[in-house]
Amino acid sequence: MTQLSETPNQKNSLFNAMNRFLGAVNNMDQTIMVPSLLRDVPLDDDLELSCLKSDEDAEGTMFGYYQLLKSIRRDIEWGVRGAVFDANRKEGMKITRTNSTGSSSSGSSRCSSSCSSTCSDDDEEEDLQKQFQYHLTGLQGVLSKLTQQADCLTKRYKQEIGL
Repeated sequence: MTQLSETPNQKNSLFNAMNRFLGAVNNMDQTIMVPSLLRDVPLDDDLELSCLKSDEDAEGTMFGYYQLLKSIRRDIEWGVRGAVFDANRKEGMKITRTNSTGSSSSGSSRCSSSCSSTCSDDDEEEDLQKQFQYHLTGLQGVLSKLTQQADCLTKRYKQEIGL
């Protein structure tokens, strides 16, 4: 993927955050030729990665982070529905639209109930804008941390194999 040069105004854009993450994961993927070598490398040895470790992380190995980062890259490139479809196809299951239809209908009922409330359209637009900005900021923060993880993992792999 070709990375575009960033202007100071675009430095914090979501597009550039995604590009930086994808570039870091692609670099990690190209550098790590034998991912199985990461299976025996615990995260606790690397201070940079251990501080990024989540409490819910089951594996706790560099290989687990390698797989996680590649999975997130796939979700960004192909979308979450594509990842769900791939997982269900591998299990031999058919995707049903009941889950997506159920969630959208509950969202529609929330929308219609909020539309019938006494709130004005300006308040709803402001609320949507605040929600969007909140989630955008969170997404950019997560992408930044994931980019750091990919860079640290690449650096650690190079140390392990002596590059």
